[in-house]
Amino acid sequence: MAISTREFGKLHHKNGPANAFRHALWNFLIAQKSHKWNKNKLSVLKWTEKITDWHEHAFPNSDLAKKMDLHNNAMGRILFREQESHSAHHIVVMLKQMAAVSTKIDSNSDLDSLHNNLIHIVEEQ
Repeated sequence: MAISTREFGKLHHKNGPANAFRHALWNFLIAQKSHKWNKNKLSVLKWTEKITDWHEHAFPNSDLAKKMDLHNNAMGRILFREQESHSAHHIVVMLKQMAAVSTKIDSNSDLDSLHNNLIHIVEEQ
């Protein structure tokens, strides 16, 4: 939360690109920190998915916002799988670039075709 606030102010609380950044970063950092205690990368990724998916299902959100959050969470885990040795600073820079070109979605969007992109619902101002 502190990194997201530093980088985007309060915008990360909305459903725009800053929110996509926060969800992906959250998942990357959970996996990265957990990997220090559990060297089994697959186990770490499954645990990270379990806890972050639980969070999305436990707290009410619209269906589209929930899909967006789950998608961006998965993007953070994909980044961990591919970039685990990079510093948090490097990942923040990378995710800021990804957020800047994130894809705006609606209920008709095919999320499977956006598996390498961060996604958002609303434009930021």
